[in-house]
Amino acid sequence: MSSLRTPDPNPGWLSEYALEETRTRVPILYVEAVPARVDGNGQIEHVGVLLRGSATTAGQITRTLVSGRVLHGESIRDALLRNIEKDLGPAAFPRLPVSPVPFTVAEYFPLPGISPLHDPRQHAVALVYVVPVTGECNPRQDALELTWLTPKEALEPSLLADLEGGRGQLLKQALAWSGALI
Repeated sequence: MSSLRTPDPNPGWLSEYALEETRTRVPILYVEAVPARVDGNGQIEHVGVLLRGSATTAGQITRTLVSGRVLHGESIRDALLRNIEKDLGPAAFPRLPVSPVPFTVAEYFPLPGISPLHDPRQHAVALVYVVPVTGECNPRQDALELTWLTPKEALEPSLLADLEGGRGQLLKQALAWSGALI
């Protein structure tokens, strides 16, 4: 005999309490994206950096990249699309890579000093991508603004230092990986 249950309206999401509890015990999987405007040859002309309220320090405004959790049962590709749309709007028109292989894997630790990447809330692992976008980007949800920077502007030490949790290192790696530092 099977029991009848009301389907979960948000499958794949944990309650805030369950998420907080899980974060203390298990690494959480994320995707992060460096939005890019590219020329006809695929060379990066500009990268996008978000301005938003800090995820880790209440009342602080910081710069960051597109990022978000991968939900239970969600493909990496779908997680990338969902989080890009969440942060940049539905008309960003991202061109996702054919293969879901990231340019790097970032590991954030809750204790500072273990790695350059730090998130006091949790141990997190992020698959990081450079994603060209061709449409109109309008920050949504908790993103206040999207700033497009040339590769040279993106490498300014003050900007890199403003990126939350050590993400300045990821931005530098993205530019190097894509050949934009030549």
